[in-house]
Amino acid sequence: MSIVGEFPGHSAARRKTIRGPVNPMDKTTIVSIYPSEIDEIKNTISPGRFIIPAGSYDNPSVVVVGPSSWWREIDEEQPLLEIPVSSIQIADSIIKDYCNGILGCNMADAMPGLFYIPGSFNITEVRKSYKHELDAALVRQRNWYSMLVKLADSLWARSNGNPLAISDSMRTAAKELNLEKDWMKDFRMVETVRCKACGSLLNPMFPVCPTCKAINDPAKAKELGLTFAQ
Repeated sequence: MSIVGEFPGHSAARRKTIRGPVNPMDKTTIVSIYPSEIDEIKNTISPGRFIIPAGSYDNPSVVVVGPSSWWREIDEEQPLLEIPVSSIQIADSIIKDYCNGILGCNMADAMPGLFYIPGSFNITEVRKSYKHELDAALVRQRNWYSMLVKLADSLWARSNGNPLAISDSMRTAAKELNLEKDWMKDFRMVETVRCKACGSLLNPMFPVCPTCKAINDPAKAKELGLTFAQ
């Protein structure tokens, strides 16, 4: 059945997006062991919204996507020309567009556990026939988690233990790797104060300013047993 809709900015009589018959065999399965839902929207194609539920290695989520279309204008007299986009192109675009630019992701051996398989498959079929792909996705995701943990350690040290420097994805990474980190605690919002020497914002729980190294709370420093060169 054709899908008809108005094309913005043109007469409804001349400018209609008419979608032709869809190939029922054009299917691709996206598999996710990533523990967060993905809601990817592509405004230039139809259908253009794709939701990938959260998954895990033991219970991966699978979503079967079909082809989409976009429309090209030829001239003012002819109908808009439909340009089909295959399901495998759609699946590849969903994963790359979501992952590209994520902190710590190199789009190679360290990235969220997402991949696609040409064809339509359920969870049982994926586990049975594509276990090697699941294993490879797990390795890539754990590499990404390790990178996030290293970045979190660095940010924690540089920010003098400011919990606002640690993202939820970093805490998830440590949890998934079964690591215990100080920055994994459920911190409440810390009311920051300004350094007496340079004016930078700092965590009052720590006596030394991370910016200028001035001692803002000598009593706290003494309590912690900190000594400083004269």
